[in-house]
Order: sequence, then C-alpha cells, then structure tokens
Amino acid sequence: MTSLQVFIQQLANGLTLGSIYALIALGYTMVYGVIQLINFAHGEVFMVGAYATLMLVLLISPLGLPWWVALVVCALGAALVCGALGGLAEQFAYRPIRSAPRLNALITAIGLSFFLQNALMLIFGATDRQFPSVIPFVRWNVGGITLTLMQVIVWASSAALMAGLQALVMRTKLGKAMRATAQDRTACALLGIPVDRVIRLTFVIGSMLAAVGGMLFGMNYGTINFHDGYLTGMKAFTAAVLGGIGNIPGAMVGGLVLGLLEGLGAGYLSSQWKNVFTFLILVALLLFKPTGLLGERVAERA
Repeated sequence: MTSLQVFIQQLANGLTLGSIYALIALGYTMVYGVIQLINFAHGEVFMVGAYATLMLVLLISPLGLPWWVALVVCALGAALVCGALGGLAEQFAYRPIRSAPRLNALITAIGLSFFLQNALMLIFGATDRQFPSVIPFVRWNVGGITLTLMQVIVWASSAALMAGLQALVMRTKLGKAMRATAQDRTACALLGIPVDRVIRLTFVIGSMLAAVGGMLFGMNYGTINFHDGYLTGMKAFTAAVLGGIGNIPGAMVGGLVLGLLEGLGAGYLSSQWKNVFTFLILVALLLFKPTGLLGERVAERA
C-alpha cells in the first residue's frame, strides 16, 4: 500500500471507532446539558448494551433470521434494556440528590459505575466473551482501501441516530422541553412542564444511544469484557469535552475527531500508545481550550 492508501485506510478505521464514541458521548452531553451532571456510570450502561446484545444473539441464533432482521432485533432489545436502566438510575440514584452539592452527585455516579461494572463481572465472568457472527463478512477493495460491511453498518447507523437525535431536540415538543429545562428548571416547573419526566427521558434516550453503541462495538470487535465500559466511556467523555460539553453537535464532532486521531495515532505511532494519546488530548483540552471545539452550550444546553 502507498502512503496515501495507508492514510485513507486509517481514516476509515478511525471513523468507525469515532462513530461509536460519538453515540456514547451524546449521552454524556445530553445529561450534562440538562442537569449539569457528568454521569460517569454511562460507560457501564454502554457495556450493559453490549452484553444484552450478546444474550439476544445467543437467543435468536437458532431461529435462522436474516442478518438484518437479527441486527434490528438486537438493537431494539439492547436499547430497551439500557433505556430502562437509565431511567431507573435517574429515578433512584440521581433524583434524590439533585438539589445536593455537585460533589454528592459525582460520588454517586462513580459508585453506580463501580456497582454496574462489578455486577457485569459477577454475572458474565471476568474473561472475554466472544460474539457469534451476526453480520456476514463482506469486504470491498476500493482503490487499495479495504472496507467491510460492518464498517458501513457502523457509519450508517451512527449517522442516522445522530441526525435523528438532532431532529428530536430541535424540532419536537420534547426537544423544546429539554432545551427549556436546561435553561431554567424552576421556570419550566412554574409553566407546567413536567421537569422530572423530561430529565428521566433525557437519561433514557442517552442510554438507548449507548446501547446501540455497545451493540456495534461488540459486533465490530468480536469480543467484550466487563471493564471495556470504563475505558471506552472515558474516551467518549473525552470526545464530549473535545466537542464542547453540553453541545450535541459538538459531541458528534468530538467523537469522530477523537476516533480519527486515535486511528491515525495507532497507524503511524503505535497501537499500544493509543490510550495514552487519547488522554493527552483530554489534558491538552482542559489546559488550552476547556470549552471544546464548538464551545459549551449555555443558552441552549440540551
């Protein structure tokens, strides 16, 4: 391969990873935009989605469904599981301390993260779990660049979900309520907007997006482990900060940029250093541009 082909190949690989980061980062940025909380348990919700997908794949494999039907069933099932988990976490873990100092909410989020991480370890074991093949292995060679069907599915799914979320937030009554709640919860409550329901739905939607990210992650890499959620979640948080925390388009851009940078770093430097590379970006951002590439949303945080 020529140097240009290597570059484009790494861009394609980074775009795949960045699309998954973007789906997870949206959950971080939505919750922060509405209630100014960094939900550090979001990475574990992502892994619950991956394990839920694994269980669904094992259940429906004997049915002999077409692969695209199996993909839709897994996406819907994992999204329902994680959506319910996100709603329960908001109602029982975060809502009781919503008016408490932010440190309380931060400690609660970290505690919930460890709880979910260890629950996954006890239920599914500490070793890697293999994903059965769901998507057929189809590969195309375009100008010396190798593309797979799985990559195309990741790109298309992520683009559709991100566009759908942006439309939901900007063009529906729920989205308007989210943006209003982000600006002034007290005024919204006085105007009759069900603030608690809006916040709960924000958690649910963010968790459902993370579930699809977990499904795509497991199917793309073929193995999952209970601790993958922590590292991937931290990278997605970095992506949210990179784009501008609380900014939905920023989370999308941040996820894609981080994936591309990580792909190029792994290709040209070393794959062993890609995690260090990610967190160096986070440190540099916090030092030199803490508002992110597109800026933190203030007037329209949702």
